[in-house]
Amino acid sequence: MEKKIATGLFESLSSGVRLDVYRLLIRKGTEGMVAGDIASVLDIPPTNLSFHLKALVQAGLLTVEQEGRYQRYRANIPLMLDLIAWLTEECCADHPEQCAGFRSASTCYDAVLPPLKLSKEDKT
Repeated sequence: MEKKIATGLFESLSSGVRLDVYRLLIRKGTEGMVAGDIASVLDIPPTNLSFHLKALVQAGLLTVEQEGRYQRYRANIPLMLDLIAWLTEECCADHPEQCAGFRSASTCYDAVLPPLKLSKEDKT
């Protein structure tokens, strides 16, 4: 991931409303939600919500699909996992054994974290 892309993702999530929308859609997984339901759950006026949805789509954090007269939004989970991997890929770069302790203290599932990069000594 390029730094410019990562910065754009963080900027688009810097709004509390957008962060709430993204977290709601993460919970919904591949099912996603239509805009009206998102507005109802988060108690956001539809006109205000459409502005935030557009920004999240432009950033690539959401996808949108037309369903009749509704638009269904889904979180781009692979992109977020790429961002997490990019942020953590250099964790304790020369001392990967230290990362194991950080991982056990984290609430993040191991499956979404990048693999530990072992040093040559650790591989033998």
